[in-house]
Amino acid sequence: MQVSEVNHRREPTVAERLHAAAIRLLRRLRRQDDAMGLTPARASALSIMVFGGRVTIGQLAQAEQVSAPTMTRLVVGLERDGLVRRQDDPDDGRIVWLEATARGTRILHEGRRRRVEALAADLATLDPAERETLSQAADILERVLADQGKSKQSEVRSQKYGPGRVRRQGGRMTGRER
Repeated sequence: MQVSEVNHRREPTVAERLHAAAIRLLRRLRRQDDAMGLTPARASALSIMVFGGRVTIGQLAQAEQVSAPTMTRLVVGLERDGLVRRQDDPDDGRIVWLEATARGTRILHEGRRRRVEALAADLATLDPAERETLSQAADILERVLADQGKSKQSEVRSQKYGPGRVRRQGGRMTGRER
């Protein structure tokens, strides 16, 4: 190793360390998902419906960052396996809602329970002060993510409807909003 290489090394930032730890943690917990019998992509899409409620294919594709045709293929498989059902919108015939079936919901809740139990077992090996530190860190991360979510929603509304324009419930803009 050359001296110049040593001089350019630096300690990883908190962001880098958290990113690496989050990836390793998810990989470790994902081992519990084999019992669900779902691919990671199917489990992820189903989890959006189970934990977030009904969605359209477009919303699901956007959340999963894939194309609508890709999501359609995935949903067809979930539907075929009885994990998802389609429901026409009573007010707009162009909209089809996707929602998890009771079976899909049960499978996801069982998978989440297995993940949480595995993580709890790992955390049980820590001393109480370390668990309290992690609890405080979780509070901070939840706050950071909630704040980011709020600013992202505001940004999307502004891009979609223009500055100061807010779409009222029911989807229509009125008065000066138009």
